[in-house]
Amino acid sequence: MLNQVEVSFENVRELLDMSQHKLVVFAFWSERSEPSKQLLLTLSAISQDHPQHLVLAKVNCDLDQELAMQFGVRSLPTTMFIQNGQPVDGFAGAETDAQIRQRLQPYLPAPEELLIQQIQPLLENQQWTEAFPLLKQAQQLAPARADICKLLALCAASLGQLEQAKTLLSTVLLADQDSLYQQVQSVIELAEQAADSPEIRALEAKLAATPDDLLLKQQLAVQYQQVQRSEDALALLFSILQQDLNFGDSKKLFLDILAVLPKGDALAGTYRRKLYSLLY
Repeated sequence: MLNQVEVSFENVRELLDMSQHKLVVFAFWSERSEPSKQLLLTLSAISQDHPQHLVLAKVNCDLDQELAMQFGVRSLPTTMFIQNGQPVDGFAGAETDAQIRQRLQPYLPAPEELLIQQIQPLLENQQWTEAFPLLKQAQQLAPARADICKLLALCAASLGQLEQAKTLLSTVLLADQDSLYQQVQSVIELAEQAADSPEIRALEAKLAATPDDLLLKQQLAVQYQQVQRSEDALALLFSILQQDLNFGDSKKLFLDILAVLPKGDALAGTYRRKLYSLLY
């Protein structure tokens, strides 16, 4: 493993230098100590979850007793957390996976921060569909964070989920209504203007006059989807499928819209279940 290192006198200084940028966990163990071998397996598994921010430094005390003595190790197993070249935490004896993860929390980025690191390049490239499920996950991890809420609202608005974006913005307190908040509001306003085009209004008027015209419904659904009014488009297409499951391109259009909605989007789940109820 790239973030797991066997420690020796030759590389211990390099590991201490590395602790300026990452948390280095020194695990002192011995083949003759069954608890230390089991603890090493636990630490190894935990370190695999944090490849960018944690290094597991394994000290085999059967081979390097003097190194263990220089660190002041008196019993096995012993675990030390080193940050900025200094011990910041540690424990003697064995601890459970959950106990160790709790100890690590103050020294590692929060899970939502790791997600935001993944999300930022997606937002910069306007990859809204890919960013949306990650932002939803980040919000579930940290529901009180206004910055995540605003980014999720931006993503939702950019995907045409205007009501969801408005709901998210409504929870943002006055103190957090910054330039990002204003940007999301602008995206919503522009999307609402685009979503009410003359073509759409004309089709809506025709459909109001002949509400049973399935072809008009399909044409209006296409117009709705072009301006990202996915919910309105799905509702119209579903009403067509309820009357005629094989009418025109309605089923294909319906499935195409579901396919482009972000992973984990509640709207997609709702209309998949509706279609399933029709088919089966």
